[in-house]
Amino acid sequence: MNSIRTVFRFVVIFVFLAFISACGSKKPTLVRVADPTPKREFRGTWIQTVGQTRYQQMNSAAMKQYIADMVRRLDEAGINAVIFQVRPEADAFYKSNLEPWSRFLTGRQGQAPDDPSFDPLAVMIEECHKRGMELHAWLNPYRVKTSMSTQLAPNHIYWKYPERFIQYGTQLFFDPGLPENRAFICDVVRDIVSRYNVDAIHMDDYFYPYPIAGQPFPDDRSFSMYAAKQGFSATQRDDWRRNNVNLLIQEIKYAIAATKPWVRFGVSPFGIYRNKKSTPDGSGSETNGLQNYDDLYADVKLWAEKGWIDYNMPQLYWEIGHRAADYTTLLHWWNANNSGKQLYIGQDLKRSMDKNELPTKIRQSREMSFVNGNCYWYGYLILDNADGVTSLLKTEIHRAKALLPAYTHMFDGKPKKVKNLKEVYTEDMHFLAWDRENDPTNPEKAKNYVVYRFRDGEKVDIRRAENIVKVTPDNFYLFPYEGGKKKYTYVVTALDAFNNESGAKKIKIKL
Repeated sequence: MNSIRTVFRFVVIFVFLAFISACGSKKPTLVRVADPTPKREFRGTWIQTVGQTRYQQMNSAAMKQYIADMVRRLDEAGINAVIFQVRPEADAFYKSNLEPWSRFLTGRQGQAPDDPSFDPLAVMIEECHKRGMELHAWLNPYRVKTSMSTQLAPNHIYWKYPERFIQYGTQLFFDPGLPENRAFICDVVRDIVSRYNVDAIHMDDYFYPYPIAGQPFPDDRSFSMYAAKQGFSATQRDDWRRNNVNLLIQEIKYAIAATKPWVRFGVSPFGIYRNKKSTPDGSGSETNGLQNYDDLYADVKLWAEKGWIDYNMPQLYWEIGHRAADYTTLLHWWNANNSGKQLYIGQDLKRSMDKNELPTKIRQSREMSFVNGNCYWYGYLILDNADGVTSLLKTEIHRAKALLPAYTHMFDGKPKKVKNLKEVYTEDMHFLAWDRENDPTNPEKAKNYVVYRFRDGEKVDIRRAENIVKVTPDNFYLFPYEGGKKKYTYVVTALDAFNNESGAKKIKIKL
């Protein structure tokens, strides 16, 4: 009963905040002095499964170990959120009764792992959460086949309803114009959110497919069935397509909010919303490239304004000074058009390292008043230390730990302070302990704890990221051994499911 009341309460809060987010306010300051060690910063990375063959070569035990090692190494590089692709082709990297196992997991779509108990998503969540990191489940909404030559499993939904799908080029897609397809995608999202302790549902830049020159998207059937009924004329197909995606985004947000309202919904769209020349009022960016609004029918700016997404992560993969799409120009444009939601920047590691631009790009992002982090494409490059990127992250870009940004637009409160903070000795261990407040059914309770350390005589200031030594779901912290002669003040705070931080509790320790 308590969990039902909590869900109802947060649905009401979501609807209210979505309403007031459209209200005006005075023009904010757009730039700030960059903090080289921000206390709050989203530091994500994408782990894609589409096109990967590495997992097919592992048995369940090997893959479990691979995931554990992957998350450990990403954590050591300063990453605090993993965006894991769990639905690359209307299939699953998790146990599902709605869609078959992915071919990128086992080599053949529908073939289960060798260990029936193995669930890659569950393992990824466990490994991330034990380190205080977030796991965002990444879904591609419409794509079914990246190549028409691949075989679908016998239990794939395509075989039951082939009329609901469209071939475009060499790929197969759900028809975005059909309400029953939106309902099915929402069922998939609702299933993941209800059964897994994910922190967010994530979608990237693939909404309507990228256009193929000279080949119009073949959606005549659904357009003739629904456009007029929905108030669109024969000349408004673009508007109708945008509305289809708008409906999907809105319905997914409501499905999440009605299931676990503390779970976020984020997108990482193509980096250009609209070019200035395409906007009669001149509101677009000074760029000349493919556009979300006009070419992919993704009205990302509207989604943020309406509160249908909780974070926006445009993929600004171009170089600084790029002639068609300059990174700095786009960074400033998105910063000025963030609509009050969390804004992070998608960074291309390979291009940035090739041009030696990554430190500059991150510094520029930290100068933006409404940019609160970055996400790196793609995580395997960090695992391989490609072009020295991991060393750069550790020594320069992520010199101190960072807490994830707080989603105060969803809930602006604080968990209670930790209780019974104490120093504990056992025969072979010396550690800090406190009472556990975790309650997975109540997002206002503590989900994680932050441990800070200050030298003897140093001012206790938990605003400084350099003093964070641990983010953990555990209610203890094992002290390092330093000979028993040094004095420190330790501070512990609690974080709720929205990453709001409690007041501090401190204790003096000799190590």
